[in-house]
Amino acid sequence: MKKALLSAACLGSATVFAQVKDSVQTNNVDEVVMTASRKKESIKEIPSSVTIVAEKQIQSQLTVNSDITSILQYTVPSLGTNSGQTSNTGQTLRGRQVLVLIDGIPQSTPLRNGARDIRSIDPSVIERIEVIKGASSIYGNGADGGIINYITRRSKSDKTISGLTQVGFTGQSYGGTLGVRASQLLSGKVNKFDYVFSLAYERTGYMKDADGVSLSPTYSTAKMDNYNGMLKIGYDINKDQRIEASYIGYSSRSDLSLGLVTGKYGIKPTIGEGVGKNLETTPQGTPKNHNFRINYDNQNLFWGTTSLNFNAYMQDFKTVYGYSDTFFGGGQSNVISKKYGARINFDTKLWNAQNSQAEIMYGMDILNDQTVQKLEDGRYWTPDMNMTNLAPFLLVKVDLLKKLTIKGGLRYENMSVNVGDFNTLSSVKSDGTFTTSIFVTGGKLKYNALVANLGIRYNVEPFLNLFGSFSQSYSINELGRILRTSTQGTIQSLETKPIIVNNYEFGATGQISKWVNYEITSYVSTSKLGASFVQSADRALTIQRSPEIVYGVEGFLHFTPTRWVNFGGSYSWMEGITSVKDDGDYSAKINNSRISAPKVLAYVQFRPIPALSVGLDMLHAFEQDRFQPNAKTGLYLYGEGYVPDYTIFNFKASYEVNRNWKVSLGVENVFNKMYQPAIAWWSARDSEFVNSLGARGTAMIEYKF
Repeated sequence: MKKALLSAACLGSATVFAQVKDSVQTNNVDEVVMTASRKKESIKEIPSSVTIVAEKQIQSQLTVNSDITSILQYTVPSLGTNSGQTSNTGQTLRGRQVLVLIDGIPQSTPLRNGARDIRSIDPSVIERIEVIKGASSIYGNGADGGIINYITRRSKSDKTISGLTQVGFTGQSYGGTLGVRASQLLSGKVNKFDYVFSLAYERTGYMKDADGVSLSPTYSTAKMDNYNGMLKIGYDINKDQRIEASYIGYSSRSDLSLGLVTGKYGIKPTIGEGVGKNLETTPQGTPKNHNFRINYDNQNLFWGTTSLNFNAYMQDFKTVYGYSDTFFGGGQSNVISKKYGARINFDTKLWNAQNSQAEIMYGMDILNDQTVQKLEDGRYWTPDMNMTNLAPFLLVKVDLLKKLTIKGGLRYENMSVNVGDFNTLSSVKSDGTFTTSIFVTGGKLKYNALVANLGIRYNVEPFLNLFGSFSQSYSINELGRILRTSTQGTIQSLETKPIIVNNYEFGATGQISKWVNYEITSYVSTSKLGASFVQSADRALTIQRSPEIVYGVEGFLHFTPTRWVNFGGSYSWMEGITSVKDDGDYSAKINNSRISAPKVLAYVQFRPIPALSVGLDMLHAFEQDRFQPNAKTGLYLYGEGYVPDYTIFNFKASYEVNRNWKVSLGVENVFNKMYQPAIAWWSARDSEFVNSLGARGTAMIEYKF
C-alpha cells in the first residue's frame, strides 16, 4: 500500500512513544515514516502529536495479551485504560471519542456507538498502528478525540513465498483457563503481482481474578472463539501505477455459560459462578466484520506534477450483546452497520526549489453509513439511520530551508441523515416499572460546516523541534442514543445538533545526545455543544449537551545508554470542564467516563546477548477523586465514582534460536495483583463492579521462512 489514507485535518508530530522504543537503539528516529497527511512523510515534517505503534512493539505486546485494547493502553499515553472486557467504553482519547479505521476503512459506528470498534481486528495482521491525537475531520464523522488507524501487513519480500507461523498457549494457574492461538501469514511476489494471506484463530479459556474466581460473564472475553482472515493482492502496472485489492474479516463468539452473582459497589465484586440461564439467542461478541477495499495509485499524472490515489471500500459489521431483562419481555441488543465509501485524492507540486518546496492536496470523500440498533427478536431500539456525507477538501504544505514546515487545510462537511419512523422500546425504570412506548415520526436531518486546520513545525536543532497546530472535527456522534430515548413524537423536536471540536496543541520534541529522546505536548479542545452520558433523577442514562473544555499535557523520555539496555516512560494528565447551563460557569466537571485518570507507562528492556531479549512493562494509573457522593444516599452518580490508583507489571522475554525459530514468554500482571479496572469504580454500579484478570501467561513458538 503506497498510500494509507490518514488524517490531513490532524496534521501530525510524531516522535512517538511506542515507535521510539523500537528505534532508539539504532538512532534512526528521524527515519520513521507515517501517512498522517494522505501521503508518506517523515515525522520531522509533522506539526502535532502522533503515536506510532510499530510492528516490533505489537508483536512484543502480543506475547503478553492479544487483546488490541490492552496493547494500546500500554503504548498510547493519552488513551484511557481498558475494561478487560469486549467493550471499550471509557477508553477515550484525550477525553473524547475516537474514530477507529483499518487501512482507512471506518470501523466505528458513531451514529450509534457500540464501543466495540477498537476490538475489531487480530493484531497478528497489523504492521503498525497510527494514532492521531486531537480532533480531526479528514475521515468525517466521529473523530472528536482523534483517530486510531490499523495499517495491515504488506508483502516485503521478493520471494515467491515467505511466511510466519505462530502457535501459542495462554493460561493461569487455575483450572479451565487454558487457551490457544495460532496464526499463519504467507506473502510473496510473482512477476508484477504481490500478495499477503493470513489466517488467525484464538480460543480463550475462563478468565479468573488473582484469587482464582471467575470474572463477571457480562461482556466477557472468556470461552471465546476469535477468527481473523486477510487477503491482499497488489499489481504494479508500471513504475508509477499500482492497483491493490484486499479483504479483511474478523469474528468473535463466546459460548460462556456462567451464572451472574451481582456484588456490591466498592465492597464485593460481581463474579461468574455456577451455570448461566442460557437465555441468549445469539452468542455475544462480534459475529461479523467484513472489510473490502480497492486502491489505485498513479504517481505520474499530468506530466509528472500530480499524483492520484483512488480508494473505494465497503464494511459490513454486526456486534451482539448479552441478554438483558431491562427490556420489556427481555432480549439481546445488537448494532448493525454497513458503510460504502470512496476517497479521491490528488497531490500537485506547486514548486520544488533547493531550499523550499510546496504542494497542494485536494479531493473528495464520499461515505454512506447505514446503522441501526435492534434486539435479536427484531424489535427496533433505534430507528434506521442512513447517512450520506460528501466532503471536498484541500490541504497546502510548504517546506522552507529544510527546517520550517507549514500546513493548512479546509474541509466542507455536507451530511444528511434519513431517519425512519419507529416506536421507542419499553424499558425498565428505577422503580421497576417500564416506560411507555411511543411512536416517533422520522424524517431528514441535514448538517453542513466548513472546518479547518493549521500546523507549523520548526526544527531548530536536533535537540529542539517545536510544533503547534489548530484542528477541528465535526461529528453527529450518538445520534441513535438521542433518538431511542425520545419523549417527543417527531425527531425535529429533539436536540440533534452536531459536535464541533476545536483542538489547540503546542509541543516540543528532540534528541539530546545519541541516547536521550523526549517529547512534551500540551493541548486544549473546546466544543460549544458536547455530548456526555449523565445519570438522571431516576438513575437512567441520558446525554447531556453543553459547552465543554478539555485540556491536558503528555510527554515521554527514552534512554539508550548502551546497546544492551534501554528504558523510558511516559506521563499523561487531562481535565475536562463543562457549562451545564451554557451560562459561562464552567465549575462542573466532565465525568470520569471520558476524563481518565493520569497514567504513567514505563519500560526497561535488556539484551544481554543478541538472541535474547528480556523486558518489564509498568502501567500506573493514579487515583481519581473528582466528585462527591450524594449526601443522603451515599451513592455516586454514573461516571463520578472514586477511582483508586493501581500499578501493574508485565514480563516478556524472547529468544531467537536461529534465523528461523523463535520462542517467547509473557506474563500479564506478573505479581498477580488484585485490582479492579477504572470502569468498575467510576461507573458506580453494583453489576459493573468487577475484578481484573489475575496473572496470566503466554508461551509462543514462531517459525519464519
